[in-house]
Amino acid sequence: MLAAGQSKRFRSAHSKLVHPLGGRPILEWVLRNLRAIGAEPIVVVVGRRAEEVGRTCGPGVTLAVQSEPRGTGHAVLAARAALASFRGSLLVLNGDLPLLGAETMRRLVAAHAASGGPLTMLTARLAQPRGWGRILRRGGAVTAIVEERDATQAQRAGQEVNVGVYCVDASVLFPMLERVTPDNAQGEIYLTDIVARAVLAGVRIGDVAADADEVGQINDRGELAAMEKALRARINAKWMQAGVTFEDPDTAYVGPEVEIGRDTVIGPNVHLRGRTAIGEGCRLDGSAFLTDSIVGDRTHVRFGVVMTEAEVGPDCQVGPFAHLRPGTRLAREVHIGDFVETKNTSLGCGTKANHLAYLGDADIGSEVNIGAGTITCNYDGFRKSRTVIGDRVQVGSDTQLVAPVKLGHDAYVASGTTVRREVPAGALVFNPRGEEHRAGWVEARRASQGVPRGPVPRRKRAAPKRPRAGTKKAGAGKRGRRAPA
Repeated sequence: MLAAGQSKRFRSAHSKLVHPLGGRPILEWVLRNLRAIGAEPIVVVVGRRAEEVGRTCGPGVTLAVQSEPRGTGHAVLAARAALASFRGSLLVLNGDLPLLGAETMRRLVAAHAASGGPLTMLTARLAQPRGWGRILRRGGAVTAIVEERDATQAQRAGQEVNVGVYCVDASVLFPMLERVTPDNAQGEIYLTDIVARAVLAGVRIGDVAADADEVGQINDRGELAAMEKALRARINAKWMQAGVTFEDPDTAYVGPEVEIGRDTVIGPNVHLRGRTAIGEGCRLDGSAFLTDSIVGDRTHVRFGVVMTEAEVGPDCQVGPFAHLRPGTRLAREVHIGDFVETKNTSLGCGTKANHLAYLGDADIGSEVNIGAGTITCNYDGFRKSRTVIGDRVQVGSDTQLVAPVKLGHDAYVASGTTVRREVPAGALVFNPRGEEHRAGWVEARRASQGVPRGPVPRRKRAAPKRPRAGTKKAGAGKRGRRAPA
């Protein structure tokens, strides 16, 4: 795989191949398809951004360094040492072909094996082939590839293009490239010149056609955005065919590893990333952002919900405007309401936290009710501690649970309570604070501030002045006369 380009048109401090596309680096799309067809070994030719490209490739990939940018043919020659002991057919391709499917790669390899020839290439027909190298034929056979900058006007009119993917016998490829000379506008060693060399040697070139929607390349930010849109449309179409409803497919962002059950409805501006899995019969209202999360069957995710590494059981209601952070585990029929945040917390079956709560590092039982304004105080500045709440506990509004603390089954926490010690099962816990009323306090306070006694008088608005006779006003004609109606 050729990944040594300088990405000049991308205007980035990084290789274009490490930029994300559909939630993955561009390079990773190609690597996954190579692994899917059993390609081995995988050698990636890198340039001056070798380190970041190597990190993106991960283990199991051999890196070959192109010392200077002297063209695609020179880049392939840089891989010769890494393939010194290899015998067989080499699949050579560019790293910026993320939509090229594994099945198309298999067809090319199979066609090459069946042909018995040394070289088979991938071609495509494009309605707008500008910027692509053109395929030249004679008598139906491929005779050469000419880059657009080197092509004549007649050659540029052709719509059949070189995709940049070849299957070549290893014993032929490197000796052929050594004979290629940089006789072109760029002064580079073109990989495409091996086709003309093979024809001169009397070898018939095999070719396989790819679909136009598989061969899009990414050279700048505009093409990256267009590719993102095309990829999103392809993924969403697959799920609609599988029985998923998208209220606005153009604004739904679904990652390639996401799973969605049938009869689920996805609203506008929903992002499903990573290994997120949505069950059957769910509804996601809109503007939700789910990453690496699981949502059980028939669960309703309301507007503005964010989930990361969370697990939600069936028949739950989440949101609006809820934040489920990593480690959240909801059993079935749990309700999480507006402005509730959870982290590293489990909630049992039928438990409800409907408003304005923070539940962090907690184990909460079944049929518990968490009142508005409740927080688990899980961090003391040095360590995090857990809160344990039994089944059927009622937690009143504006409660602080200072961890580590445990509330037994059926306990009742009065509103406005700070709980610091274990609460026995079935007990009521409250902070014994009296309620005082001070008569006349408001009047005394106003007097100390120089405010008049009683209600503060409202300032009257001045009535508008009436114009004197003979003066102009809106709607009046010349010399003070009223304009005709």
